[in-house]
Amino acid sequence: MAGRRGSRRRRGGHGEHENEERWLLTYSDMITLLMALFIVMFAISNVNKSKLEALRQSLEDAFSGAILPGGHTVRQIAPPSRTPSPPQAGQAQSNLVENEQNRDEIDFREIKRRLDRYVRRHHLERQIRTIIDQRGLVIRLLTDRILFDSGSAELKPASRPILMQVANMLKLRAGLPVSVEGHTDPVPISGRYPSNWELSTARAARVVRALIAYGVPAHSLSATGYAWLHPIASNATAGGRARNRRVEVVLIRTGRGAGTSSVGPLTSSLRVSITSGAVAVR
Repeated sequence: MAGRRGSRRRRGGHGEHENEERWLLTYSDMITLLMALFIVMFAISNVNKSKLEALRQSLEDAFSGAILPGGHTVRQIAPPSRTPSPPQAGQAQSNLVENEQNRDEIDFREIKRRLDRYVRRHHLERQIRTIIDQRGLVIRLLTDRILFDSGSAELKPASRPILMQVANMLKLRAGLPVSVEGHTDPVPISGRYPSNWELSTARAARVVRALIAYGVPAHSLSATGYAWLHPIASNATAGGRARNRRVEVVLIRTGRGAGTSSVGPLTSSLRVSITSGAVAVR
């Protein structure tokens, strides 16, 4: 009996010894955490911002997951960004158009400079004028003295060198559309043409045919007759009516398209197509 009691006491003493040593586990965990803390603090004091951010992200990833039963961590995976990519194609197209428009402006000024020099050399300041406006480059030709006789759509011989020079200038920008626009005064006419509509259209078409003969691509040309509806001077005087009897050759800016004019929509004008010298009114 005495031996059994002694044995029990020894076994009981061993159990108490194990209970007394359990605090070492907690202590060792605390020491480990403190060591990790000191290491982190030391690292923070010696790293740059990029390393600190990487450490912060690593710790955030480690502790931001959800905990499932059993101690497993589930990390939140963000879906791929669906932010639309910038419209690079549209921006490239916009830049291309802007570059072409800048080129238009430079070329229009150069063509205007050359034409103005030609006009001064031949003393044609009262018959020819060049303008750059929102449509493009406008070459204004007064019809009476250099292009046509009164009531006629047949070109005068004196018009040939002028239209040849105009054609040479237009060919410098062969890719742009060219609108040829005929204008008259409101005085009724008699003879071959029943009205100023037909006369203005026929004159524009005749200038188009001449430009084609001098090398301007036919597909880039269009002819329009406006009759008396778009004057640039008063029709109350003979001088004003003479200014209104004109043909305008418009080298149209990139993006505006043929037929675009500052004088308004072509609701009451006559549009003509030039195909191999034929004139079709529609």
